[in-house]
Amino acid sequence: MLKIILQLGIGIVILLFAMIITNWIFDKLYKKKPGVHLKFFKSLADVVIMVVIVYYALSVFDFTRDITKVLLQSGTLLIAIATFAAQQALGNVVSGFSISISKPYKVNDKVKVMSSGSVVAEGIITDVTIRHTVMRTFDGQSAIIPNSVMDSSVIVNTNFTENVGNFVEVEIGYDADVNKASEILKRLCIEHKLTINQDNMNVLVNRFTANGLVLKTTVWTKTLDENFIACSDIRKKIVKEFSENGITIPYNTVTIDNANSKLS
Repeated sequence: MLKIILQLGIGIVILLFAMIITNWIFDKLYKKKPGVHLKFFKSLADVVIMVVIVYYALSVFDFTRDITKVLLQSGTLLIAIATFAAQQALGNVVSGFSISISKPYKVNDKVKVMSSGSVVAEGIITDVTIRHTVMRTFDGQSAIIPNSVMDSSVIVNTNFTENVGNFVEVEIGYDADVNKASEILKRLCIEHKLTINQDNMNVLVNRFTANGLVLKTTVWTKTLDENFIACSDIRKKIVKEFSENGITIPYNTVTIDNANSKLS
């Protein structure tokens, strides 16, 4: 009995050591070149090794060895039963394999997951396992999304594009100098240190409103984070420079006539 326990212990230690070495190799590869497929295959390797450990432990003892033989002999039936009982889980595994091969996103990518025209989740990819994808949403929470959902949804990945563009709109009054407002907006966009490809930019009149005209242009930057910063800075400067140049940004006001009010 002691010999069997010793054999079992040595076998499990060897398999656990193999798991440690496998994880170490995947971690090294991931540091060298991050990729979703490495995260997935690392998770898959851990599951396979754990299954081997369980099978090895059962095959060591006499009273469990017969069980493992029966399981192997009826493997086709077991596979059919397992497939039926775990369709959803297996679907996530297959979808995870598909994602790891096609690579629609990678860790640290900013993505939006859309299904049937609605947004399922939006944030930054932090991990991809054998069963699900983990996303950190912009409000700091973690969204754990099954791989089958990720595989069947529309993925909007801002990191797939070389540069990022975003609209900046500003409304001016009908009595404002449109040409001057357009020149100011164009100059602010060109002068910002984070903007790119602004030499040939255009400021267009987008539409009429009840209060005035809406000027619209596109601000281009290298990354999404830089775009948020650039658009924010430009909007702040628009308010300041329009005010200095007598260009009105219309807004609703409420006038209360106290003289005509009566107390009941």
